[in-house]
Amino acid sequence: MANLTGKQRMLNAYRGIPSDRPAVAPEFWYYYPAKILGVDMIQFQREVPFHQALKATFETFNCEGWGIAGAGIPNDRVTSTSKETWLDAETLEVRTTMRTPHGELTSASRLSRQEPGWTIERPVKDLTRDLPAWEETAFGGDPESMNVEPLIQAWKEVGETYLLEACVGVPFFDCYASAREGGFETGIYDFMTPELEPTLEALQRKYIERMIRTTRVICERTPLESLFIGCSWSCNSLMGPELWRRWDKPVIRAVVDEAHRHGRLVHVHFHGRCLETVADFAELGIDCVCPFERPPGGDVAGLEGLQRVARLLNGRTTMNGNVHTVETLIRGMPEDVRREVQEIREAFRGNPRVIVGTGDQVGCETPKENLIAMIEEAKHVNQ
Repeated sequence: MANLTGKQRMLNAYRGIPSDRPAVAPEFWYYYPAKILGVDMIQFQREVPFHQALKATFETFNCEGWGIAGAGIPNDRVTSTSKETWLDAETLEVRTTMRTPHGELTSASRLSRQEPGWTIERPVKDLTRDLPAWEETAFGGDPESMNVEPLIQAWKEVGETYLLEACVGVPFFDCYASAREGGFETGIYDFMTPELEPTLEALQRKYIERMIRTTRVICERTPLESLFIGCSWSCNSLMGPELWRRWDKPVIRAVVDEAHRHGRLVHVHFHGRCLETVADFAELGIDCVCPFERPPGGDVAGLEGLQRVARLLNGRTTMNGNVHTVETLIRGMPEDVRREVQEIREAFRGNPRVIVGTGDQVGCETPKENLIAMIEEAKHVNQ
């Protein structure tokens, strides 16, 4: 077992198969890979293949990990043009116009050399005017026409270093609200407006169908072992468990059922507080969920909180995460990091469904010695 690859340890954890030790998978996303490669954030996001950047990072730290790659769905009924403007030496603004048979949509984002990009204008501003055009951009095109070759090539290039997963999308609320001017806040108002329920329900049905078809194509045409569903605002901390169960849980169920029908795995990202829906994760049969954050951002506190999670998951779903990215990894000392890793291992002692991970992305200011302490403590096999 000591000869297991990083990818094999991750897959064992997802499948509930014992390994020699738990996988340890810090969520290296943008900051640390860019630092290791010596590029700024604009170069990183526009020029560096993400899967290769993660491979270099996991190899540098000699640990397990996961990452994502995707394949776009072509739609010849939508065209887009962009205009780029440097606001200063550090900031690039990109304004995009999408043209559809139902009208034009405009959006804008900014890229910084120091930080990941962010949205400053979203396309759906007036529902009556913009929603038909957005439906075309979001649900038009044929998933069966996806070119999956880049996805397969990325999987081959990653090899056994870490677990590369196929990103199938995000929950329904995130899909809708990310396009709505005002973002999360406007999205919540829409979802709480009774007059909009029939429209949203029809969109949800279309979205579920599209996610099923996308999942089927990936499973039938690629060798990737695991599929990934992301998360922006779809969590208890923001939309709450009631809205999540109504609008997003059915989407996740559909993807999990289709992926499992093909013998594939599903990993779901779920920010912030999670205890009210941990039992739902097990009910759905999700293979892995992350990141089970500690307070104040999350609600999985210490050994007792972790033991409760283990009970609620009931051996059906793998927990990935829980080392606090700010209070512990950034502000703490190596002994603080080791203590949290020990709590994770103790709570899941004898339970192979655990990955020692971070409570979301590792910040750029994280001391390297704290990351090393996390990885070393997780690798101890005499616990």
